[in-house]
Amino acid sequence: MDNIGVGSLPIVMLIGLFSGLIMGQQMARALRAYGAQGQIGPIVSITLIRELGPVLVALLVAGRNASGIASELGSMKVTEQIDAMRALGTDPIQKLVTPRLIATSFTLPLLTVIADFLGLIGGYLIANYEFDIRFSQFWTPAWQILEYNDVVQGLVKPFSFAIIVALVGCFYGMRTSGGTEGVGRATTKAVVVSSIWIFIVTYFIGKIFVNL
Repeated sequence: MDNIGVGSLPIVMLIGLFSGLIMGQQMARALRAYGAQGQIGPIVSITLIRELGPVLVALLVAGRNASGIASELGSMKVTEQIDAMRALGTDPIQKLVTPRLIATSFTLPLLTVIADFLGLIGGYLIANYEFDIRFSQFWTPAWQILEYNDVVQGLVKPFSFAIIVALVGCFYGMRTSGGTEGVGRATTKAVVVSSIWIFIVTYFIGKIFVNL
């Protein structure tokens, strides 16, 4: 949890804040043409919490941790440490995969909540300093627009992404072969495959919640 969660916190906070800043800036310019700057809060809130926050954080964690898991386990595989564990009667899945899966499943939703909150702060800063939108004008509609469905969707997605990131990283790490070159290939595959699955899963989860 310290490596995956706390280690990813600085980059997640930075990306969350600047996502809100960028989104607030672009939305405000588009809405100003219709005199609807007051809708910046709701748009930033829904976009971040439903889709952008979970997906961005998951991609960052996939790039940082799926690759790390795959390279770590891959190095153990090519140096026969995993075979030695089996010879000593230790289950590698229980020892190596399960802790990483639990840690990622616990920390990724928390990282997503932090990124969403900082994104909203970024949206408010842009709305306030560039377009003179007051605190209550931004935050009140931003909270009121959210429904139970949106919040649940914003938490189910990162939990699902966490399982994908951990399992894909462990899968390619445990199947590594071909020495140090194989470790590099496993690391690349883990990041690419987990990123693809994140987009596929977010589409289907979004479709389920839209129908609900």
